[in-house]
Amino acid sequence: MKTSNLDVQHSNEKQVHANGLLINFDSFGERSNPAVVLIMGLATQMIFWDEAFCRALASKGFWVVRFDNRDIGKSSWLNKDKIPKSWAFLMNVLFAKKLKASYQLTDLAQDTVGLMDALEIEKAHIVGASMGGMIAQLIAIEAPQRVLSLTSIMSTTGDRSLPRASNTTALQLLATPAKEKTAYLKQATKVWRILHGTHYPFEQERITHLLRCSRERGFNPDGISRQFAAILSAADRTSALRQLTKPTLVIHGDIDPLVPVECGVATANAIPQAKLKIYPGMGHTIPVEVALDVINEIVELAKSAN
Repeated sequence: MKTSNLDVQHSNEKQVHANGLLINFDSFGERSNPAVVLIMGLATQMIFWDEAFCRALASKGFWVVRFDNRDIGKSSWLNKDKIPKSWAFLMNVLFAKKLKASYQLTDLAQDTVGLMDALEIEKAHIVGASMGGMIAQLIAIEAPQRVLSLTSIMSTTGDRSLPRASNTTALQLLATPAKEKTAYLKQATKVWRILHGTHYPFEQERITHLLRCSRERGFNPDGISRQFAAILSAADRTSALRQLTKPTLVIHGDIDPLVPVECGVATANAIPQAKLKIYPGMGHTIPVEVALDVINEIVELAKSAN
């Protein structure tokens, strides 16, 4: 996607107080337009909502807000909070043993609503990817009056009986990040290549640039562990999702190696009248080749919510 022909206003990064934390955000488009709030996933900063994606979405007549979740990037880090031991994560993943998390996904949902409060956004189109999709679902469940529409991308319901990544894949994707810069970039780029899959060309230069920027913006491995603990300790949302009445779009790739496509199908089946869009060849990223179609799907959903 190219941005040269998308002349939309960009407001630089700022921090606001939200839910007792500092949340870092920026925005695209006119503030007077309907708001779209983009929520990113585990270990991933707001800049992975590609600028071209944000500009293209804003050009459709929206005020697009992206932000760093707690414990990552330029938002507040909770490094005084303990993280579970490695064996505790392993026991949870393999045997569903209870995991003690310092906060829950509901807290991250409240962070997002707090950001909306700080920005005086009464209602918004909520779009979340991966862990961000889980957070978006919880906002629709817990604060439906703040939601115009819900888009859940490559996410799941929290039902642990659903298919999951193979243990081999999970170990590669969730390995402890290397501390040295060159080693980190090599390791992280490999992870993104696995997530992306082999169907669409992998934009190594762009991804490595984003990873380098992320490391410079705010590299916090302990925060990633706390976010992961929040995911693993979250309750199954299926029953609550069945009560939703908001226009909903569920997007998934059919070769997602981290959150298998069956999880997206289960999400769409749980939410009344949800639209399911499965992209052949898409993994656990939004390839540039499908990004514009994803934007058009979000816009179509937003129009149906008016």
